[in-house]
Amino acid sequence: MSILSQLMEKPWPQSNGATVLKAGPSISRTPTEVGLLFFLASITGLFTLLLISYNGRILLGNDWVPVPDPTILWINTVILIFSSIAFHRARKNARASKVTGIKKNLLVAGLLTFGFLAGQTIASLQLYELGYYVSNNPANSFFYLLTSIHALHLIGGLFVWMRTQYRAQLGIDLGKITVSIELCAIYWHYLLVVWLIIFVLLLTT
Repeated sequence: MSILSQLMEKPWPQSNGATVLKAGPSISRTPTEVGLLFFLASITGLFTLLLISYNGRILLGNDWVPVPDPTILWINTVILIFSSIAFHRARKNARASKVTGIKKNLLVAGLLTFGFLAGQTIASLQLYELGYYVSNNPANSFFYLLTSIHALHLIGGLFVWMRTQYRAQLGIDLGKITVSIELCAIYWHYLLVVWLIIFVLLLTT
């Protein structure tokens, strides 16, 4: 065989003009998960606007008097962190079909959330008793606004938690319970991050 004929040979197999592409792994989400993601996106937009307004109001004038941060806010933050951890453990137990672990961690997560909300209420009452009223200063208004909106979103999540906890206690459809726990865990982790951002902002301004 001549050198020219060797160069003319195709080093790849014939494919009849068609290129075959291997499909990569597909990511599928349930309609409920997609709905939650859209909801979280809307919450992100809301809190982003509030935080931008917060920083903008600080720069407007000298009437901004920082609010003293009640010590209980630190305790509340730790409580919410442990609540998020409990939801994470409940999710792991749900994936492993460990019913006892699901019930225990779900209960702990919910009770800790109630504790966080109670602590936030105490913090607001402490400031109110010290004379930090909503109308006195823009910093006061933003403190009550940010903490209240965050608390309202947690309260909304607690309705889903109560339904999930009820089903878990009765042992109704582990598959549906697992989905609910997954969604609750995502939601609580998200609200924990939101609270940490708010808390740092309150501490530094």
